[in-house]
Amino acid sequence: MIDIEEMPGHLVRRFQQIAVAIFHAEVGKTGFDLTPVQYAALARISTNPGIDQATLAGLIAYDRTTITGVVDRLVHKGWLTRTVSGRDRRARVLRITEEGLDVLRRIQPAVEEAQRIMLGGLTEAEAKDLLRLLHKATAAANDLSRAPLRAASTPASDAD
Repeated sequence: MIDIEEMPGHLVRRFQQIAVAIFHAEVGKTGFDLTPVQYAALARISTNPGIDQATLAGLIAYDRTTITGVVDRLVHKGWLTRTVSGRDRRARVLRITEEGLDVLRRIQPAVEEAQRIMLGGLTEAEAKDLLRLLHKATAAANDLSRAPLRAASTPASDAD
């Protein structure tokens, strides 16, 4: 029988638990209640204004049916707007608000500190190697995920 401590899935799950705990601790110090997925959504929308929810789900490798709840919470907080697309009435167009941009700016140092803490047991070279190998492994298995990462396309502006 294989020792679970030698299984990449087990180690990745443990590291994810640790990463989430560190993220919450560091971002919580800023006074904001924000999950890692909410942060990823805000960050991607800030660099892709006017994207729809399905595209957002692909950009952060999140389940399309579950992304609605994430967006709902961010809209409720006043950090995003969601409007019906002028091109496709089924699609919802997302834009970050000024308040949402302010939140991103204010929590950025905490997010960066969380990343440093997560990699704190590694040398700089080891941290770069870990990130490179994680990118390589996730890219190789991306299509096996129930929520694969999808590259951003450049849709025409949705001027509603």
